[in-house]
Amino acid sequence: MYTQTQTAPLSRFFRNPWFLSSASIAFMVGLPIIAVFYLAFYPEENIWPHLLDTVLPGYISNTLILMAGVGALSLFMGVGSAWLVTMCRFPGRKMLEWALLLPFAVPAYVIAYVYTDLLEYAGVVQGTLRGLFGWSSYQDYWFPEIRSMGGAITMMALVLYPYVYLMSRAAFLEQSMSLFSVSRNLGHNPLQSFLRVSLPVARPAIAVGLSLALMETLNDFGTVDFFAVKTLTAGLYDTWLNMGNLGGAAQIASLMLIFVVTLIYMERFSRRKQKQFESKNQGQSLEQFQLRGFKAAAATFFCLLPVVAGFLIPFCVLSYYAYLYFEVSWTSKFVQYAVNSFSLSVIAALSTVIIGITLAYSKRLNSEGVTSLLVRFSGLGYAMPGAVLAVGIIVPFAAFDNTLDDFLRQHFGVSTGLLLSGTTFAIIFAYTVRFLAVSAGSVESSLAKVTPSMDMASRSLGRNNISTLIRVHLPIIRGGVLTAALVVFVDCMKELPATLILRPFNFETLATHVYQLASDELLEQSALASLIIVLVGIVPVIFLSKSISSTRTRH
Repeated sequence: MYTQTQTAPLSRFFRNPWFLSSASIAFMVGLPIIAVFYLAFYPEENIWPHLLDTVLPGYISNTLILMAGVGALSLFMGVGSAWLVTMCRFPGRKMLEWALLLPFAVPAYVIAYVYTDLLEYAGVVQGTLRGLFGWSSYQDYWFPEIRSMGGAITMMALVLYPYVYLMSRAAFLEQSMSLFSVSRNLGHNPLQSFLRVSLPVARPAIAVGLSLALMETLNDFGTVDFFAVKTLTAGLYDTWLNMGNLGGAAQIASLMLIFVVTLIYMERFSRRKQKQFESKNQGQSLEQFQLRGFKAAAATFFCLLPVVAGFLIPFCVLSYYAYLYFEVSWTSKFVQYAVNSFSLSVIAALSTVIIGITLAYSKRLNSEGVTSLLVRFSGLGYAMPGAVLAVGIIVPFAAFDNTLDDFLRQHFGVSTGLLLSGTTFAIIFAYTVRFLAVSAGSVESSLAKVTPSMDMASRSLGRNNISTLIRVHLPIIRGGVLTAALVVFVDCMKELPATLILRPFNFETLATHVYQLASDELLEQSALASLIIVLVGIVPVIFLSKSISSTRTRH
């Protein structure tokens, strides 16, 4: 009797296809993490003591400085601009509301290449200054070095602050009007209202945006490699591909996961506290401060600066070079690289969306218990830097390929070669694991808007769960599904570290093509590929802008 009561629920779990799907997906996401830790604890050649005595302290300190700098600048630009466009009236505010999201479309490594070309000694800016003031050499003046830690911080903050802007603005739009009425009655001016009322209330949402920006900072490889800033990501790449020590790379990857877990904890903790600040009167129009004179001009300048520096200047430079070097850039190889990028991104977007729908619907059917935990765990891949993910994927895939090849050679005299590792399948797998949280989150929020009564009505007509999903839910949530597919597609187009490590021999995408040309100081010839990546990235920016603007009915 005891055995029956204990095993019956367990057997029901394993007969449930939605539970099995969630468990399989969670295993798929967990596989790279397990592989990284296994390799870190059981390396073929343990170089951990050597790393600890030599380069590791530098990697850690550089990573911390970079994250602190990017975080501080992103907070300053993101929170300040979000509050100004939400709570104040000044010239250009309407346009800046959505324009402040445009730097989102520019990958950090692309903006780093553009500004290096403009600001280095042989660039346009220093050349113009030498011509204007008659300086003949570098000894005659001082100019900040772009290829430095400060340069890397600035470049990344210019394209990552939209994470903070997005979350901050949503929080400011949702704040209760009664708070501002009290602030105004107490005689507070706009700055005092911002510091004493808006900022403390929006702090949880700001922390979420900040954690996302810091995760992207930790993931970056193109910028830090180009600027020779030795962070943990650059160290991982160097240890694995240049020193040929996969175990050492896994040990660095394990260390990076500690950073990731800390950021996830910060993000989850902030989301929990966010609930208590949600407004109950979102339909009420916000009462905005009217800025005039110098204050209005300063607000316009403050919000316009990140748009100009983070989007307009790179876009204009890339467009100019793409026009000048179009015939050199537009080759049959370039077309092949573009086809590779688009095909990989489309396949990854489709697979990610299908798996995301499966996860979100599993959670809808089983909102509590083990399934919910599995769904939450499956979103962990987004927090894993691309380089860490690549290490975790290559190990089990290579082991599978070698085992299968050995078996078939011994018993059938046939060699299968590489089936998973060293093929495009590994890249698509990495994309799917990394961006699954984006897809599942978007579908889940869309499904939440469908009332449970529609599920009951469908079942009363004799339809099962799959039929209800296909015939009832998917037509209703197609907007959320399309948004998820677009965002994943664009993220895949921009993804560099995982692609660079996992790509097959002689296989290039637009992102790796840009990286290779920029590494060879051929920015002009990489401009066309960079421009395509930026233009594709604008599409989800438009969707995000429309989505956030509809949060609250405003004047």
